Amino acid sequence: MTAACLFCRLVEREVPATVVHETERVLAFHDITPRAPRHLLVIPKPHFTTVGEMALADPLLAGEVLAVAHEVAKEQGIDGSGYRLVFNTGADGGQTVFHVHCHVLGGRRMTWPPG
Repeated sequence: MTAACLFCRLVEREVPATVVHETERVLAFHDITPRAPRHLLVIPKPHFTTVGEMALADPLLAGEVLAVAHEVAKEQGIDGSGYRLVFNTGADGGQTVFHVHCHVLGGRRMTWPPG
């Protein structure tokens, strides 16, 4: 855990969140600034700054994050119509919280570029 990291504090329950799914190593919760009717975040409980760092250090955890993202999509009822998974990496990639997280977006037609 990194004391200054918002998501590490969320894992430790120091910061409130609407948790929808939890495993031993992964947590999923509603995004506080949704960009779609269904917008959830899936995070590994251990701190990794980027998805690349996590994938290299713990490929099984990276797979778990993806599996939980799919499970959350099913639980939210968007697996049949489709959903988008997004990992922002680095400031230029749009990452604002530097703890790896997967956005699960759905509930409407997703366009490109995102809007």
